[in-house]
Amino acid sequence: MSGCAGGRGDASVLRVSGSTTVNPVAADVAEVLRGEGLSVTVDTQGGSAGGIAQLAAGEIDIAMSSKPVGEDDRAAHPGLDFVPTRIGADAVGVVVTREVFDGGVTSLSREQAATLFEGRVANWRELGGPDLEVFVYDKEPGRGTREVLDAYLYGPDGDAPPPPQTDRFAIVGGNEETRTKLQSTPGSVAPLSTAFVAGSADLVAVALDGVEPTNGAIASGRYPMARPLFLVTDGAPRGDAARFVDYVLSEPGQQIVASHGYLTVDQLGGT
Repeated sequence: MSGCAGGRGDASVLRVSGSTTVNPVAADVAEVLRGEGLSVTVDTQGGSAGGIAQLAAGEIDIAMSSKPVGEDDRAAHPGLDFVPTRIGADAVGVVVTREVFDGGVTSLSREQAATLFEGRVANWRELGGPDLEVFVYDKEPGRGTREVLDAYLYGPDGDAPPPPQTDRFAIVGGNEETRTKLQSTPGSVAPLSTAFVAGSADLVAVALDGVEPTNGAIASGRYPMARPLFLVTDGAPRGDAARFVDYVLSEPGQQIVASHGYLTVDQLGGT
């Protein structure tokens, strides 16, 4: 019997779920540890918010999250001892199709980004780009990516307006779905983890307020939509949960973090 975090549920299988941003790292680590005899499942139901809710319900042992555990989460689950372990960092990009970028939209101000996601820009010409209709994909509420975007546009305590009533707007879920939608929709824009754009010829993360999402700008905090990545447990990780978290923080684990385009803990200045 393994001692999963908080001693929750079936101790024979370590259950990990949540953020689609953290998922590639967790999936690779799970593959390594399965080879060493660990029984572990990794899922992405509901993104970061879904992982935190599943942890609170005792359905999983580790929640993957691309956002900090909020005071509202702690207030909603006062009996849970949320312990987040930072495993690296990522950036959320405002990602456009190559034709939009090459057509002149290489950087956006906060105000311009807000007009886009509020549905107030119909054609990229309005932002100095090509004569091409704008199509916006936004993330569903509760996704870490969405919360980072909203904090950038409206401040940490600001409220985002309701979705625009236009046929040029749709809600999407995880990073892979978002990337697929962008690649298949001319003139589209969406918030997306920059790691999911790296090496892509047809998608580009534009600069925000003149700052590109480089590793240096992310680590220093100059890029406005940088975010930490977490594994969250109920109490300090123990048993198999500790084995999993410790591996992610180890040298080979951090190499996996870097291989997916994320910044490591060392790049961020330690834990």
